[in-house]
Parts: sequence; C-alpha cells; structure tokens
Amino acid sequence: MEANRPIRVLIADDHGILREALRRYLQQQPEFEVVGEATTGAEVLEKSKSINPDIVIMDISMPTMNGIQCAELMRKQNPDTRILALTSYDDDEHLKECLLAGVNAYVLKKSFSEDLKLALLTVFRGGTYIDAAINNRLLSLLRQKQSTNETPLSEREIQVICMIAKGLSLKDVSTELKISVKTVETYKARSLEKLNLRSRAELVKY
Repeated sequence: MEANRPIRVLIADDHGILREALRRYLQQQPEFEVVGEATTGAEVLEKSKSINPDIVIMDISMPTMNGIQCAELMRKQNPDTRILALTSYDDDEHLKECLLAGVNAYVLKKSFSEDLKLALLTVFRGGTYIDAAINNRLLSLLRQKQSTNETPLSEREIQVICMIAKGLSLKDVSTELKISVKTVETYKARSLEKLNLRSRAELVKY
C-alpha cells in the first residue's frame, strides 16, 4: 500500500440496508475507502475488473452467481484482490468451500464491527481470518480429537496452530502467549510434521 493511502474496499451484498451500514461504518474509519458497491456476483466481477479494489467484502448468497462461485473467478481475474466473505452461515461446510475457493477471510454477520475491521486489516497484510465463533468451535473439535488420540497435538500446539490459522503472525502469537518467536516456530513446525502438512495454507484448510 502506498504511504498514507487508505485500503480500497468494494462492498458486495444484495441487501441495500446492509450495504449502507457497511459503507457508513467504513467511511468513519480512516484506514478504508469505499470505492464501489455491487449487488450480484456478476457485478462484482465487472466492477473489480475496472476498479481493482484491495479487498472485496462479499456475501455468499447473491443472485445470478453466489459468492463462492464469484470468489473462484475473482482469483483468476484479480489475483491480488483479497476477498472477505461476510455471511450468516456459521457451519464448517460453507467455511471449507470458501477457503477452497480462495476466500481470505470468513466473518459472520452477527459479529461486531471491530471484528470486521480486524479481519480487513489482517487479510490486507497477507493473513487469513476466521470468525472467532467458528475458530473457537474448531479449537474445541481439535481438543476432542486430541482426547481420542486422533490428533497427536499438545494443548499448546493446538493453541498455536489455531492462532496462526486465524491470521496472526508468529510475532503476534509469541506476544499473545508470552513465549519467544523461536518457540512459536518450533510449535508450528512440530504441528505441521505431526499432521503431515507442508505449508501454512494447508494448515488453514485443515
């Protein structure tokens, strides 16, 4: 991002009241600039091609083309544009489909505006963000697997990989857990080895 330039955001949702609420909120934040709005997946692709926004906030359920289909095409048309899915679906299947389609953030509509802002900043910096409500459930599922020996991870390893999957940097994780960055790197490497994963992207999908 150029010095002092706000993050350019395109809002895509077929509900006018929600688009207006999002626009008003973002206009109050100096970090962001709303550069366009869309009501369908096809319109998202058209406007993204001409506007080239930094981030698209996109609903999953839209007419003519849903957000997941749109995200798959966006990855080819605008590979540098980050995609934030803003949805009411809090099930694991929709999350999985979005991540496989190339979505960078998954935020529930019932979340607070501060969560949306954090998600936008996280994906703009290259991270991946998963809504805390879903992230906590996934953490619980990992702990259940651990108790049945399906996942040979320690409690600390589970904490570390969930925070990394949520988009936190190694430094942020070390600060949050009050351990060194080197220790975080060790936990991450050990977890990837135990789970037979090779990259952070595979960890996020896992």
